[in-house]
Amino acid sequence: MKKLTLKNRFQTNATLLPNDFIDNYMVNANGEFVKVYLFLLRHLDDPCSSLTIPMIADCLNNTENDVLRAFRYWETAGLLRLERDAEDRITGIELQKMTSVKKSGADVMAAPSVPVPEEPAAEEPEAPVAAPAVPSNAVQLDTFRAQKEIKSLLFIAEQYLGKTLTRTDMETITYFYDTLNMSADLIEYLLETCVENGHKSMHYIRKVALSWCDSGIETVSQAKEQSQSYNKNCFTVLNAFGIKNRGPAASELTYIRKWAEDYGFTADMIEEACRRTISATHQPSFEYADTILTRWHENHVRSLKDVTILDEAFQKEKAAQRIASVRTRTPARNLNNFERRNYDMDSLEEQLLNSN
Repeated sequence: MKKLTLKNRFQTNATLLPNDFIDNYMVNANGEFVKVYLFLLRHLDDPCSSLTIPMIADCLNNTENDVLRAFRYWETAGLLRLERDAEDRITGIELQKMTSVKKSGADVMAAPSVPVPEEPAAEEPEAPVAAPAVPSNAVQLDTFRAQKEIKSLLFIAEQYLGKTLTRTDMETITYFYDTLNMSADLIEYLLETCVENGHKSMHYIRKVALSWCDSGIETVSQAKEQSQSYNKNCFTVLNAFGIKNRGPAASELTYIRKWAEDYGFTADMIEEACRRTISATHQPSFEYADTILTRWHENHVRSLKDVTILDEAFQKEKAAQRIASVRTRTPARNLNNFERRNYDMDSLEEQLLNSN
């Protein structure tokens, strides 16, 4: 086959692309992300360049969200750092020094690097050299898989939340993955569940994640089981109180969790307490229902049968107190038993006249 001859007729205003980028970064990146990175390189040393996100999107025929996703991808990959203002708006981009691991996994190379010519093989055996302190191939694969899963989670989170993630949002999701050791599937289910319940606040999602962690939830099936129990208890309470077309407020949810998780009451017990609350107050009152359930908890009441026994004991005690009160009460005087006195009216009249 005839050899190809390559001629270099590049102009002087060229954009240099490190080989490390092609060998280690470009392979796993989305094509649109590569376009954004090359565009940034093109304008890096241009003194007349004044870029905006809409301008980049127009030049590359992308959406602004596509550009922001590319920024976050390369930031996660360590090739750039985003500068933000107090309102979390991007104000600057700083390209970072390129550091990558060779495919052999034996050496770590930082760009820019100085090529070293190979030496001819020595006849005598070389002295043993300590192995460099670099990750093994297995660790490298785990790291690559983790980065890929986090990137996927960030994309999924944007779809569920319907917005571009802030740096704090991304750090929170990474915290779920790295620190709480939640699997990617569990984090995705966490986002799905919270959004379906009308909660898109990352602060709320974080609270749910911490609650799952404290409860020992490690799989999606465990989370679904707890979620079903939670939904059943919430529906029971709201239905018993006649509350329609809304979920429980934060304070109300605290009560429901206290009754179901801390006290361990079943749905029928909670429903009975709510029914008694409506009967007594004629309106929904989580505080009043809490006094009932707290009293049951303190008296070790665990079933509706126990409630009946407690009610009967209360009625007997109340009747005994009523009888004791009647017995100790002072008898009223009979006004018909007093002794009548006889008065001489004529004598009294004469005394009055003489006194004048």
